[in-house]
This record gives sequence, C-alpha cells and structure tokens, in this order.
Amino acid sequence: MKLQFSKIVLFIVITGFLYSCNSVKRVPEDKHLLVENSIYVNGKKNNTERINNLLFQQRNKKIINIPLRLYIYNAARPNIDSIVNANIDSKPKKRKRLERFLSKKQLDKYIEARIGFNNWLKTTGEAPVIVNKEKIEKSEKQLEAYYFNNGWFNVDATSKTDTLVNKKATVSYFVKTGKPYIIDSLTTKIASPVVDSIYKVSEKQSFIKKNEQYRTATFANEKDRITKDLRNSGVYHFSQDYVYFDMDTINTNNKVQVELQILNRSVRTEDSTYKEPFKIYKIKEVNVFTDFSYENKDLEIVDSTNFKNFNLYSFGKMRFKPKAITDAIFITPGDVFRDKDRSNTYRHINNLQTFKHPSIDYVENPDTTLTANILLTPYKKFGLNFSAEVSQSNIQSIGLAFNPSLLMRNVFRGAETLELSAFGSIGASKDGGDESDPFFDINELGVDLKLTIPRLFFPFNTEKIIPKTMFPSTRISISTSSQTNVGLDKQTVSGIFNYKWFASNLVTNRLDLFNIQFVKNLNLDNYFGIYGNSYDALNDISKDIGYNNGEDLAYPNQTDAFINDVLSGNTSLQPGDEEYDDVYSINERKIRLTEDNLIFATNFNFTRDNRENLYDETFSIFRFKIELAGNLFSAISKIGNLPKNNAGQYEMFNVAYSQYVKTEFDYIKHWDLGKKNVLALRSFAGIAIPYGNSTNIPFSKSFFAGGTNDNRAWTAYSLGPGSLDSNDEFNEANLKLAFNIEHRFNIFEKFNGALFIDTGNIWNVFDDVTDPKATFTNFASLKDIAIGSGFGLRYDFGFAVFRFDIGFKTYDPSYPENNRWFNDYNFSNAVYNIGINYPF
Repeated sequence: MKLQFSKIVLFIVITGFLYSCNSVKRVPEDKHLLVENSIYVNGKKNNTERINNLLFQQRNKKIINIPLRLYIYNAARPNIDSIVNANIDSKPKKRKRLERFLSKKQLDKYIEARIGFNNWLKTTGEAPVIVNKEKIEKSEKQLEAYYFNNGWFNVDATSKTDTLVNKKATVSYFVKTGKPYIIDSLTTKIASPVVDSIYKVSEKQSFIKKNEQYRTATFANEKDRITKDLRNSGVYHFSQDYVYFDMDTINTNNKVQVELQILNRSVRTEDSTYKEPFKIYKIKEVNVFTDFSYENKDLEIVDSTNFKNFNLYSFGKMRFKPKAITDAIFITPGDVFRDKDRSNTYRHINNLQTFKHPSIDYVENPDTTLTANILLTPYKKFGLNFSAEVSQSNIQSIGLAFNPSLLMRNVFRGAETLELSAFGSIGASKDGGDESDPFFDINELGVDLKLTIPRLFFPFNTEKIIPKTMFPSTRISISTSSQTNVGLDKQTVSGIFNYKWFASNLVTNRLDLFNIQFVKNLNLDNYFGIYGNSYDALNDISKDIGYNNGEDLAYPNQTDAFINDVLSGNTSLQPGDEEYDDVYSINERKIRLTEDNLIFATNFNFTRDNRENLYDETFSIFRFKIELAGNLFSAISKIGNLPKNNAGQYEMFNVAYSQYVKTEFDYIKHWDLGKKNVLALRSFAGIAIPYGNSTNIPFSKSFFAGGTNDNRAWTAYSLGPGSLDSNDEFNEANLKLAFNIEHRFNIFEKFNGALFIDTGNIWNVFDDVTDPKATFTNFASLKDIAIGSGFGLRYDFGFAVFRFDIGFKTYDPSYPENNRWFNDYNFSNAVYNIGINYPF
C-alpha cells in the first residue's frame, strides 16, 4: 500500500510540475507564442505533412501533448552570469567570505558550473516560437508556389492571426486553388537533326503525358531524361541548358499547350560565339596510365603495351596484366561516347580495391572523336592491420583477443586481393580451481585466407550470361579454428567458393558454388558441464528414482551409465513414462549436439533492395535463399557402393555427411509517415528438410527464435519449439515463421522511440523429432505462434543507432491453450534488449 501511495504522490508531483510550468514565461509582453497552425485548402482543413512542412513557422514540439523542451528552455535564466555575481555581491564582504571558505578557484568553478548548467538548459530546450509577420507572409508565398508548381496557376493564399489570452496566438492559412491546368498537347522544335532523330526513338518514354495535370517536377524529370539519353548516345557537348519548354495557357480553358525546344550548340571562341548543330562523337583511343602519381607526372614512360586497342602506359615496369585493367574499363575505342561508361568505369575500378582516386578525362579531337585518358594510382602492395580487445563473459573472468591481418594486392598481376588474417584469444576461466593449471586456461586460434578476384573465375567465357556491366567478382576463402576449454572444444575447417554479381541497380545475386564445413568436437566428456539445464533435469530424475543412492551424478561416467540403464530397461522407468521420455530426449539431444558435422553445400542468394540512399525511409527489401547439401557426396557414395555405418548412413572421412534442402524468404517494408514517423514491417519464413543421409539438420543450419533482432519478448534460443516449455540452453528447429511490425517516431532531436509487436515461433517438421508439442503438423499448429510486444528508446549517433528495447510476453504458447494471454506481462518478466542499429 505504501508503494502504491508513493507512486501516486510521485505522479501528482510530476504532473503538477509540468502543468505549473508557464509556457509564455520567456515571451515578451508585445509578442505572442505560436500554439497552432491550421491550413484550409478550398475550405477543407489539410493536415498532411507535405503541406504543413511548407510553413516557415512551426509550433514548439510536444511530447504527449506537452511542450517539454519549451519548459526546459524556460527553466534557464537569462543573464545568469550577472545574476550569480549580483547574488554573491548582494552583501558587503560576501565574496571575500566565500573565497576564504571555498578558495577563489573553487568559487570561480561554482560560478562556471551555474552558468554551464544554465546553458545546458538552453541548448537542450527549445526557445518559444514567436508569431512573426514576415514568416507568415513567406509561408503564404510558399503555399502559392507549391500549388502553382502542381498545376493550380490561379492559386491565392491568405492568412489570419487570432490572438488568445495569456500571450498566445494561432495562425490560419486559407488557400484557394481554382481549377487545375491539364496538359493538352506536346509539340517539338529541335534544331539539330541528330538530336531530333535520337529524341524520336525514345519519345514514348517521355514523362510529359497528355491529359495529365501540370507539374513542374515532371518537366524537370523530362529535362534530365533527355539529357541522359543524348549524352549516352554520343552527343558529347549536350547539357540541360539547351532544353526549353514554351507553354501557352491563354484562352485555353485550363489547358496547357507545351512546345519542347532543343537549341543548337553554342560554341564560344576568344572573340565570338556562334551556333552549330550537335554532332555524334566516338571514342578514338583510350590511354591508361597504370601507375600515375603527382610526383611522376613529368617523367617519361618506361613501359607500354597495346591490348585490344587500349593503350597502357607505365612510368616503371608494368605491374598489371593488361586484361585485368581493360576488364574494368567500359570506355571502348571505336564505340560511341556514352556518359554512363565513365561512371561504370569509376565504379568498377573502385571495386578492385587496388587503385585510389581514379581520374578520367576526355580530350576533344578535330575529327569529332574523343581521347579518354585514365589515370590510375595504385595502393601500396601490402597492408597490415591489427586489432585487440579485452573482454569478460560468463565463462571467463578475463579474456584477451587479437586479430592481425595482412592484405596483399595484385597478387597474380590481375588486380586480385589476398587477405591473410589470424584470430586468437586467451582467457582465464571462472571455474578454474586447480592450482596446477595455468592462469590462462582458455584459448582459441584460427586462420582465414581470402582471395578476391574482380571477375568470374570460370573455365568458360561468361560475358554473354553475366556481362561486366553486372560487376561480377569471385571470392575463395579457407579458414580453420581450434578451441580449448571453450564448449566442446571444436575444431572447424571451412572453405567457400563464391560468385557475386549485380543483375541491376536493385538486384544482387550471390552463388556459393560450394560451401564446405567440417566440425569436430574434441571434449565430449564436458557436454553436461556446458548444457547445465540438461544435466539438472537428468540429475533430478536420477534422484527421483533413487539411482546412485540419491547422490549427484558425476559426468561423464555416471551420467552416461544412467542414460544407458534407463534406455536398456535396467531401472524402474519404462517406455511411456514421462521421465523415461525425458531421458530419451536428453540423450537424443546429446547425440545430436556432440556429433561431428560434415556439410558440403551449394546455395544461391537473391536480394532486391530499392532503397535510393541511406536516408530513404520508403522502400522494400526482398531476400530469397536456397541451399542444397550432401547431394554430391550422396552420388559418390552410391556410385562407389560405399558401406554404411551402424546408423545406416554413408560416411566421408569417417563422418556422416549432412544432406538437406533449406530455403528462406525474408521481406522488409518501410513506410515514411512523415514528421520522422516510420512504419516498419518484416516477415520471414524458412524451412530446412533433411533427407537421404540425414534425419535432422545440423545445429549450425537450424533456426532459433527470440533475441534482439527477432521476438524481443524472449531471449535468443529460449522460445519454442512449438508449445514446448523447454529449459534447454539452445532451443532450435528446422521450421521458422516470424512477423514483426514497428512504429518508429521521434521524441526530440536524436532521441527516438518505438512501439513494436513481434510474432513467430520455430517447429520441427520432416525430421526425427516426434514430440507433438514441438512439431508442426498442420495449420492448427499456428496457434503456437508466440506474440511479444513492447517499446524501445533509440539514440542516433549518425554512424550508428544505439537501441534499447523492452519486450513483454503477450501470448505465450508454453502455457495451456486456454491461458496463454498476458501471463507474464510485467517488468519483472520482461526481456531487456540492447542492440546497435535497427532490427530490420
């Protein structure tokens, strides 16, 4: 009761403080605080953000309908330095007494602190918005300009300011648009025959359409389209300045008759200017300087060669194969000039990561041809990086990690990049009690070798299928790592042969021709030390039936013996008993998580992303992935008639290889609602089906639910499968469905908030798990989809977003079907998530 009373008192105090704040405290006597803007278009109120953002004055921002930042600003005192000093000097000898008591230096620091806090209030707060007549008039003109540029040529905007009590005022804007003007016809007057013929080929793509409403932006887009089309068709000297639109609206009954005019080229000489028709230019030659720098620009060329009509020069010995350079250049001798060839060349050369700040210049020749000079400045052949960090976790009291890497450019003289990196860590385990053991008893070492080739590395020519305009590349990587006193002490070897290309500006394709992973667990005896929940469940069952005289089981000997005795019928537990089934499940999980894995997979990734830039908040992303594993090994095993192991599986290198098909669908959609409000949606579906040599999916390829970027009401790996109330450390399965929706909004400045609902779960399907609670049988299983909801706070640093989300279990499928809503919907059972950047 005392706690509830305290909350009530706190609420009353805060509310009283906020409402007692005087919003007009800093408003001069003859001025008025702007509290509301209203815009009426043809008599109807318009609340759209697009129109309201046209106004030059906006009221003070509000949080929960309270101008909190205005109150913070009003809490600051003007001329605080004078006030503080006047207070100190209010009595004779007061300053000297304070200086003797605090010292002069401490008194000065006190004054600085008072002034600094006052300044902080001003910068954190927001000054009152005072009604300004000049800004109101500018807003009227801005409204008229907006509607005029969108086809309402007879628009008229007025305003009215209503003063309220207590130095406050509202401003109302009244816009009368009249009838919009419609495009009636489009004719052309093009001076240059060459330009006229090029325009006619693409005039159907014109943005200007008959019977559509006039919009200034449409004509700007058409100017840009015509310019790009002509400059990509050989018209080297063309620019937007040569494009004009003559419009007739006199006595046309709100119709616009448009004439497109494209003038001849203006040529300036020293003493005159004359006009001439535009001409088509071709590329005469391409000169590539492969090792240009400011220091050697005046030196003589030492080495040169001609390759496919490209001229390559070097101030020293030529370090690059000619094909490696020319493959990155889209400007080709003999071709018509195209402006896009230069931008594509810039992009491709930058993707090589071999040259810095490439320069491309055209020189005009007398015979309407161009010479392209490409200046390339190579990076240093070798680059060395090193990083280190200190960490602490639940298994180590202190850990040291290091990551040195060596980058080698132009390894095989074809602009290839080879990166050799090592990673390692040492740590002191928290449970290391043996004095004979070294302090640093945890370690992990690994090596990663990556080779990037700026083209498709393939025995046949793929130019017709995947041209170089798609910027193809190949990456080959090999890595290995080894752990000691970490989990089950895994040794891992992996290799990837990957192709990547951009099918368009929106679409990215990735193909892992092969992706090999081999995982060997060395410390199997430590299984129940790592998976403590499984050990506790097994140990409790042992005590329940009086096994081992009621003492704790020691692992691995006693735990393994107990499992064998239960499954062999040597205890009181029998098949069908709940505890017998629990022991069976614990053993099945132990076998799966301790078995070695050999995966030979091929996968394809398709991504379509229509974001225009990093600040675009109306976009969609679609990702699709399909992965096939084990088919090559299966064919070899069957053709070679290889023997099977005791479990009926083929083996490669004494390990049963995995065989499965896996597919994922991921769709993200954002809507910009205006005023820094964004609605974000994500849907995900994935399934992995074992077959042939496998009855389940490797742990590394399975799905999990929960976590910072998934269902935030559950921690990672804690949700599911299905309605199972599992205490396992890592819950995973081979089917996943997820759906997230989030409303993001601005609180003030760089502080943002969010409200979200996360739904989804994981299930077992088409594998060896038979527990009906964990398996997806039909659409009725969708009732086990978990629902989490919550809110979050974010701070935008610009380069990254710090995120804090609180998720509440709204619908928990682990409870009985008639009691799943809001059981743990409170802060004590909430999940607190900290993340970097947005979850989707």
